[in-house]
Amino acid sequence: MHDVRYVVDNLDEVRARLARRSDEAAKLLDPVSDLAGERRRLIAAAQEKQAARNTASKEMAGLDKSSEAFAQRRASLKTLSQEVKDIEREQTEVQTKLDSILATIPNLPDPSVPDGVSEDDNAVVHVWGEPKSYDFEPKAHFDIGPELGILDFERAAKLSGPRFVVEVGMGARLERALINFMLDLHTKEHGYTEVAPPYLVKDTTLYGTGQLPKFEEDLFKTRKSDPERSYDLYLSPTAEVTLTNLHQDEILDGADLTRAYCAFTPCFRSEAGSHGRDVRGMIRQHQFNKVELVRVCRPEDSMDELENLTRHAETVLERLGLHYRRVALCTADLGFGAVKTYDLEVWLPSQEKFREISSCSNCGDFQARRAKIRYRTEKGKKPQLVHTLNGSGLAVGRTLVAILEQGQRADGSVEVPEALRPFMGVDVITGA
Repeated sequence: MHDVRYVVDNLDEVRARLARRSDEAAKLLDPVSDLAGERRRLIAAAQEKQAARNTASKEMAGLDKSSEAFAQRRASLKTLSQEVKDIEREQTEVQTKLDSILATIPNLPDPSVPDGVSEDDNAVVHVWGEPKSYDFEPKAHFDIGPELGILDFERAAKLSGPRFVVEVGMGARLERALINFMLDLHTKEHGYTEVAPPYLVKDTTLYGTGQLPKFEEDLFKTRKSDPERSYDLYLSPTAEVTLTNLHQDEILDGADLTRAYCAFTPCFRSEAGSHGRDVRGMIRQHQFNKVELVRVCRPEDSMDELENLTRHAETVLERLGLHYRRVALCTADLGFGAVKTYDLEVWLPSQEKFREISSCSNCGDFQARRAKIRYRTEKGKKPQLVHTLNGSGLAVGRTLVAILEQGQRADGSVEVPEALRPFMGVDVITGA
């Protein structure tokens, strides 16, 4: 969410910065100019009427209550009070329209974000490792898993429809091992506090991180079974939502920042608009597990914290020996709430291409303003908005996919990364 005063006072600058994303993003500001003018007019009119009301009230106080002048002043004061109420009502209506528009306007890209018109303009920052060479034709995970009996897409479709998977035996153990490995790494070495949040979240919580109102079609909404409940509940699309909103409507002690949280949760996404994309396998599913990282910090620290968070996610890939690269997203590919984002992309031999496995973003004060998360440096000082950051550390299903594909062997078995062996109890997966 943008600061309405900043946008109104700096319309040309904000429009230019949004135009770096796209012309469509910049056009979202078009109604703001007229509404801003109306807002200024109403504020001035309200102040004028309030001043006149105050003057009339003072003059009336010095008059004889039984006099005709007193009665006239009282009638005038009543009229002025009603006029003030009418103007304030108009102000509220204009402000509501402004807030509604601002809630759909994406964040402003940081100057360091590369310009671009598509994902093809994303900038590769660095590459870790090299592609493995195979003396056989590498298979895709959706062939490897079923042949080993550890992934079952057919039974998942019978149970729940397309874009689901049943993990069996060593497949289920591999998923669990990855979750435990990631949580141990982030809590024991990277200093994150582990959280086990709810999987159902309020509409107001989703608004706080920017999923609502813009991305409602991507969410699974539950039925409102309790007539006394005033809010809607949704299946959480990512633990970013719950971890960031832990401090919703709070003022934190600046001495306690940065705060770092991690959580394992299932994530639920309708994948609206992705028809025909990644139909087979586990790349794009309605339900998947993820270990999420969130950092809450002072504004001056947020770019350094983005580097920290991204390195923490990269460490998972490096410990698992998975070939990957870091990519700086260009302006056209930047997420709605982000000022800057690094994507981590892991190599899939079957596709001979890199695929996203983590997205690490600095959201500046965009989410904090929506969720009202502030901090105070000293007692008595005016509270300021924090900056929030989030990233996958990692998407568990996609990590499993990368292990199956990069670790596959000619006999159909899969080598388990050394770092996972204490969690798996085996060095090689030969079947369920």
